[in-house]
Amino acid sequence: MGTRRVSKPLQQALEDLLVERYGANWHRGDSGADLRTAIREFKADYLDREPVEYDDTTAVGYAIYHLPAYYAAVGYVLSTLTERGLLPRSIRVLDVGAGAGGPALGLHDFLFGGDGAGDGGNDDDGGNNDDGDASGIDERAASVDYHAVEPSAAADVLDRLIDETARNFRPTIHRTTIEEFEYDSVGQGDPDDSNAADAGDSDTGDAGGFDLILFGNVLNELDEPERVLDTAFEYLAPDGSVVALEPADRNTATGLREIERAVADDGDEATVYAPTLRLWPDATPSDRGWSFDVQSDLDTPAFQQRLADGHDDTEADVEPDAYRNVDVQFAYSVLRGDGERRYPFQASRDRHAKMAEMDNHVTERIDLLGVKLSHDLSDDGNSLYRIGDGSQSTDHYAVLIKESGLNRDLAAAPYGAVLAFENVLALWNDDEAAYNLVVDAETVVDSLSGS
Repeated sequence: MGTRRVSKPLQQALEDLLVERYGANWHRGDSGADLRTAIREFKADYLDREPVEYDDTTAVGYAIYHLPAYYAAVGYVLSTLTERGLLPRSIRVLDVGAGAGGPALGLHDFLFGGDGAGDGGNDDDGGNNDDGDASGIDERAASVDYHAVEPSAAADVLDRLIDETARNFRPTIHRTTIEEFEYDSVGQGDPDDSNAADAGDSDTGDAGGFDLILFGNVLNELDEPERVLDTAFEYLAPDGSVVALEPADRNTATGLREIERAVADDGDEATVYAPTLRLWPDATPSDRGWSFDVQSDLDTPAFQQRLADGHDDTEADVEPDAYRNVDVQFAYSVLRGDGERRYPFQASRDRHAKMAEMDNHVTERIDLLGVKLSHDLSDDGNSLYRIGDGSQSTDHYAVLIKESGLNRDLAAAPYGAVLAFENVLALWNDDEAAYNLVVDAETVVDSLSGS
C-alpha cells in the first residue's frame, strides 16, 4: 500500500468536525489561534520529552497535525503482512492508545479501499466495486471487529471520525488506559457477527484473541511498555500480529528497539517478523538500533493548509509551515507468536561473516547477509545505509563509493530488504565509532527479497 494523500472522505470528516465545533471560519479568529497554539505547545512538549495533556482543543490540534502521517504510516507496515497473506480480511483488532484515529482510519482505508487508499491486491471481482460508492469504499472487502483503548479527549475526535467508516467496520471505544483495560471484558468475538463489538461472554485468552494489536505512537509514553506488550501477547490469536509504530527521532525509535529486544530476545513468545530480522540463530543485537523507514511526503491536507493560511504573524514567531506535517517517517516493529518472519533467510558460518565478530575482519573483503535498515543517510558525497544482521553490537553502515550493475541493489532495495554482500571491504570508522562496509566496483550486492 502506498498513499500520497489522506482520503477525501477522511479530510471531509475532519473538516466537518472543525466546522461543527468552531464554525465555518474555524481556522481564523480565536479558534484558529487556539488550535495553532495547541500545536506549537504539544510539539514543544514532545521535544522536551514532557507528557502532553489533552484537552478538547489539544485533541483536535493533534488530529490536524499528526493524523495524516499516522494514517499513511500504518498502511506501509500492514503491507508487510498482506504480502505474505498474514492479515485476514475477517479480523479482530485492538488499537492501544488509538488517539484521534490515525492508525484506525489508516487500517480502515487499507482494508476497505477508502478513496483508492487500499492495498489493491485482494479484490476478488476483477476490480469492480459494485458495493462501493463515490468514496471508493468497498463494503464487502473486509469485516472488522475494532476495539480502541483511549483515555484522553482524543477519544471524542476518534468517535466522530470513525462514524464515517464502512458498515462492516464495527468500532467500540474503551475510554480507559491500557493498564486498566480488562481484556476479558470484550470477549473472544467474531468479526462476522454484527454484535461482535459488544460481545462479552467469551474468554479472549482461549483459542481466539485479537488478530492484530496496534500500538501507534504510544509505547514511548507508557511506564512499563514491556509488561504491557507481554500482556498483549496473552490475548493475541495464535497467528496474530502485534504492530508497534513510533516517530523516527532517535529517542523514540531507539526506545522502540529496546522494547522490541526485551520482548522478543529476552522472552520466549515473540518473534521479530519485520523489519529488524535476526539472521543468525540465537544471536541478538545490542547496537543503538536507530532505524526508521521513510516514504514519500503526503500532499498537504486541506485542513492543514487552511490552518496555516490563518496564521497571523502576531501570534508567534514561526512560519506557517509549522502547522503542516506531511513527512512520512516512522520506526516500526512487527512481532508474532508463531515464529513467522517476513523473509526466511538465515546466515551461515560457512559463507558469511558475522557482524558481532566484525573486528576480526577489518581491512578484509568479506561476504555477509544484512538487512537494509535505513534510507540514504548521507547529506552529500557517498550514499550511506544502516545495515544489521541481528547480531551486531556496534553500528554498521554500507558505504556506496562506486555504483555498478553488480551492486545496484544496495540503493534500489526497499527498507527492510535482506541483502547479500560479496567481496565488501570492512573498515573501522574511528570518528563515528562504527564499521563501514565499503561497496565499490568489485562488490556484488543482491537483494534476496526483491526490490
